[in-house]
Amino acid sequence: MDITQKDTGSYKRRDRFGVVFTRPARSFTQIVFTLSHSRLKSSRAFLEMSTTHAVVSPQEWLNARKALLAKEKELTRLSDEIAKERRALPWEEVSKAYVFDGPNGKETLEALFKDKSQLIVYHFMFGPDAEAGCPSCSFYGDHHNGTDAHLEQRDTTWVAVSRAPYDKLAKYKERMGWSWKWVSADGNGFPEDMKVSFNPPFDGTEVYNYGQPKFLFPEMHGLSVFFKDKETGKIYHTYSTYARGADILLGTHNELDFTPKGRDDEEFAPYKMAWLKRHDEYENQGDGAW
Repeated sequence: MDITQKDTGSYKRRDRFGVVFTRPARSFTQIVFTLSHSRLKSSRAFLEMSTTHAVVSPQEWLNARKALLAKEKELTRLSDEIAKERRALPWEEVSKAYVFDGPNGKETLEALFKDKSQLIVYHFMFGPDAEAGCPSCSFYGDHHNGTDAHLEQRDTTWVAVSRAPYDKLAKYKERMGWSWKWVSADGNGFPEDMKVSFNPPFDGTEVYNYGQPKFLFPEMHGLSVFFKDKETGKIYHTYSTYARGADILLGTHNELDFTPKGRDDEEFAPYKMAWLKRHDEYENQGDGAW
């Protein structure tokens, strides 16, 4: 985030989505101390965990692991049951003729299905005036690379949709090294109808994630699913999820959940993904650097 000092005793904070907030000013020393203190608390917490965590015999470890396994299996069965209920939800027919701009020129919503009957749309936060995609949505984008071939074996296509013009999307996609399809919905009303894009000024009646949110940006993320009846050509909206509802798509988070430190993001609360950067912005990009 960018912090700029003002003479009025406050500062403007521009977050990673480009939204500006005004807060009471703190000195540079106070800001540095706060950030350093946060990291120090995190380091101390891990040191305390590593020195006081229970260490037991192999049999005691096995007993504890089996007890947790029973809960994990219960969660898996519940997840399977919820998936069945999700598939059983009623559908709503899509009556608007949306037209998108993408690598193949102008395409209708129907064309995005290709020859499949199911379409997954990821609502990627990249507004018309932005110069780069949202870091968190880029995190999702990283996880989808390479999965299209598998989805299409199950009669399903996938596409990302944003309001930014297609030339911006194509440029950013090339920078990120992504292979999946991305189209622009600039001006066609699709993101607004899917409750993921909002035009300021906000009046408090906006609906996101099936309710009135505590905070709102012009672009929000989500995932929507559509079904096409190949005989009639009719298209139906079958499901949409928002906010943490799409967290299951983030394999990195799910893998970190297996580790002793977990996601290690408490110091960033309430914006727990504030640590995140685009994959080409980390100083240490790891052995699998793009």
